[in-house]
Amino acid sequence: MTRIFSGVKPTGHLTLGNYLGAVRQWAKVDQHRADALFCIVDLHALTVEHDPGRVCRLSRQGATLLLAAGLEPAQCTVFVQSHVDEHARLSYLLECVATDGEMRRMIQYKEKSARERAHGGSVRLSLLTYPVLMAADILAYGADEVPVGDDQRQHVELTRDLAVRFNQRYGHTFVTPRATHPVVAARVMDLQDPTSKMGKSHDAGAGIVYLLDEPDVVRKKIMRAVTDSGQEVEYDREAKPGISNLLEILAACTDGEPEKLGGAYTSYGALKKDTADAVVEVLRPLQERHRELVADPAYVDGVLKEGAERARGMARPTVDAAYRAIGLLPPS
Repeated sequence: MTRIFSGVKPTGHLTLGNYLGAVRQWAKVDQHRADALFCIVDLHALTVEHDPGRVCRLSRQGATLLLAAGLEPAQCTVFVQSHVDEHARLSYLLECVATDGEMRRMIQYKEKSARERAHGGSVRLSLLTYPVLMAADILAYGADEVPVGDDQRQHVELTRDLAVRFNQRYGHTFVTPRATHPVVAARVMDLQDPTSKMGKSHDAGAGIVYLLDEPDVVRKKIMRAVTDSGQEVEYDREAKPGISNLLEILAACTDGEPEKLGGAYTSYGALKKDTADAVVEVLRPLQERHRELVADPAYVDGVLKEGAERARGMARPTVDAAYRAIGLLPPS
């Protein structure tokens, strides 16, 4: 059976982009067609300056939202990365296979390190090496597929390279995974800056729809979305990034096609109103289920504990095999 691994980082509140670009696909399709693991990758949140209490709170909130979105413990494995030691164990071995040049070529490292320096901060070594930890997340479970957004494609390619290199040097140990991408809304953009991804860790939230935003807040953000010059409502990512972003969001919420939807509108205002209505309706059941789960924290704790135990059982044989293959003396 195909095995899938993917995760979300608790660096901010989950957004509409996270949901339309990844989580909804996990819940509606992936958990039913494959042996699927979905993880709160909390170790990745430590690569930049952070508030420990906030990371902990966001980890719980993220796990609760994944369950509220429809992930079923009977169908898939939901867990927290730091609860399974095999991630860190394998990461060091892969650091011994990766090269400094590969790490420094990662686009996200270049962008994030530049932002850190611009704010007067120092760049942590873990920011440079976290793509190797991401590779360990995937390879530990023998994942065949990794559902990711476009911005993570380079990291999956690195994972493939490390798997092949390890297998060639030390004997076949890892499955070589491939990235998969949703057809529509793979990358939802910021409503105030449609050339930038709708990221949960951005400082300003005016262009970001969070999954727990109240309906009135959602409507206000979408109605204030940046549009483009001219009056034509048409799907053109280059010439009309703002309108194209709204069309992609509407298409993802209504199972439509951005190009066809563009022809149905004669004004930006009408498009914004329909997009806002569609987003509110998509988020309504998720928010209702989230309220139920928040009232039952013992259930969420139980899911995460069982998920970690199941994940550990899957990962340990592969990681132990990698330790033997690379030349480490097994414990007696």
